[in-house]
Amino acid sequence: MMEAGKEIETRKEQAPVTRETIRNRPVYVPPVDIVENNDAIILLADMPGVDEGNIDIVLEKDVLTINGTVEPEYHENYRMAYAEYGTGDFRRSFTVTDAIDHDRIEATMKNGVLKLVLPKGERARPKKISVKTV
Repeated sequence: MMEAGKEIETRKEQAPVTRETIRNRPVYVPPVDIVENNDAIILLADMPGVDEGNIDIVLEKDVLTINGTVEPEYHENYRMAYAEYGTGDFRRSFTVTDAIDHDRIEATMKNGVLKLVLPKGERARPKKISVKTV
């Protein structure tokens, strides 16, 4: 049971600034689920408010970087009196080994979730070895 007077802390994870940004706003690290099957590794990144046209995915020197820009909504004839939802952009990077087929990486966006499919190269896939009798 919680003691009276204690508050629950919330954690807002922000990406370290690794390059200069033009926009004066926070950059968040999107939470990512990573799942794997025999053929691919799949990354599911939560990026609420990001449209598919505002996502930049770059693979350079074995580093896969995801950048998502949120365009804030402005309402004419209104001014913000109070806001609980912080808007900002998203950025996250992953190291990708040569076990991934870099030329076949695919990305889709649906309902604020970015899905990246990283197909495994032939060497990384499990291979069944048959046993022969001699």
